[in-house]
Amino acid sequence: MAFDWPGAFWRRETAPRAAVFVDVADYLLAAREAMKKARRSIHFLNWAFEADTPFAPEPGGFSEESGRVGGFLKDLAAAKPEVDVRILCWDSAFPIAATQNFFPIQDRRTFHGTQVKFVLDSKVPFGSCHHQKAIVIDDAVAFCGGADIGPDRWDTPLHLDDDPRRIKTPGEGRFFDSRHEVMALVDGPAARALGALFRQRWQRCTGEALPHPEPPLSPKAWPDAVAPQMRGIEVGIARTAPSWRHEPGVREIERLTLASISAARRTIYMENQYFTSPLVAEALAARLVEPEGPEVVLVSTQHSPSYFDQLTMDRTRSQFIQRLRGVDAYGRFRAYSPTTALGRIIIVHAKVAIIDDTLLRIGSANMNNRSTGFDTECDLAFQAEGENRAFVAALRTRLVAHWLGCAPAEVEAAVATEGGSLGRAIEAMRMAGRVRLRPLPSPDLGLAAGLIAAFHLGDPVTPRDSWRPWNRHAQLRHDISRLQDYWRPPTDAAPQMD
Repeated sequence: MAFDWPGAFWRRETAPRAAVFVDVADYLLAAREAMKKARRSIHFLNWAFEADTPFAPEPGGFSEESGRVGGFLKDLAAAKPEVDVRILCWDSAFPIAATQNFFPIQDRRTFHGTQVKFVLDSKVPFGSCHHQKAIVIDDAVAFCGGADIGPDRWDTPLHLDDDPRRIKTPGEGRFFDSRHEVMALVDGPAARALGALFRQRWQRCTGEALPHPEPPLSPKAWPDAVAPQMRGIEVGIARTAPSWRHEPGVREIERLTLASISAARRTIYMENQYFTSPLVAEALAARLVEPEGPEVVLVSTQHSPSYFDQLTMDRTRSQFIQRLRGVDAYGRFRAYSPTTALGRIIIVHAKVAIIDDTLLRIGSANMNNRSTGFDTECDLAFQAEGENRAFVAALRTRLVAHWLGCAPAEVEAAVATEGGSLGRAIEAMRMAGRVRLRPLPSPDLGLAAGLIAAFHLGDPVTPRDSWRPWNRHAQLRHDISRLQDYWRPPTDAAPQMD
């Protein structure tokens, strides 16, 4: 699989080193170590940023101020004034801010009068949001993926029930839900490109043009505790941005999604918070009806944690799943929701795709309409060959094993027994008692839920579309009718690099 997909990428760069973090515990510790090594800059992009987020929660409560992200950044900026520390996150609507401890108000108080430059970005159309998540250090090392900075994001791959480190209200026995996140770490030119993305966003928000760092620093901020898992790998950077005033919209992520589905030969594995895009559903359906097409395995949350998402995204997902189950004549489609050992839901907030073990995609974009044209997003797509491909295959196995609560070797053995089929291997393991992956429900919808799903209320495609929900159904049908304009059907010959 090669990245000769017109319009799918903003930049294509090489990362001398890359690594992947499954869940937030290791990611936050690695980010802290990398930031301690900063010599020039630390730049954050986030949907939400809570300054009181602990790097390493302690059983029964949080660590001291210096062990929280906000306190750490203030101390670092004061001790190293030559390091430019900036945080840019979405100026969220009041109902959203309320779900994140009113972070816009709290962060202003935390960073007021300090050397940390904290800015809320409202430069998006009404109703859309900034959804990118990245930390760029010295323009030489960068983290990018699906995790924001918040106490409720922390978890380990074990997803333990009532983990005392996930306690929400000390003394009251309330815990944050188990949550699954994935982040990537890159260095070199790929990190430098993410630094350029931050500067573009900062200038668009504030009008301030930050100097382009010359010459680039060597990636000395790479955390010592993190062993590179991929080396010399090509990284495609794809974005979404809504049209805004005089700036055109960017829909690279949509093209990346459709092109990669088109290019798949054997397996499409996806973890995502939402599956509601009719365009993606039809692209997957087109592959499922092929007699020799790829198998499709989706993992998502049983139900969203917020009432608004349950009302909008979950209802529409039912149509998505029903559509794919309806065309699955060859038994190649599986959709699951994961649970803890005690059967409680795990919030799947990761945005991951692994296709044929050659394409690894990690980023902020959901499989919904908003992420293709209404919100800002950033995804990294790794093209894996040789030893890098072996890592991607092992990562897919590790992800499935951590869902099922078993060793990766058990998954590998099941896949081998089932002739290389991931879906059949998961089913065989479920029948053998590994039941922590459960079929994702797709209930029939009543009248009200049907209308929400039909018109994708809460999930607009573009800024123009957001004001005309009564036209949304027709617009989506039009987009689906033009699916062949967005992707190239698979051919016998593998595409070549440009």
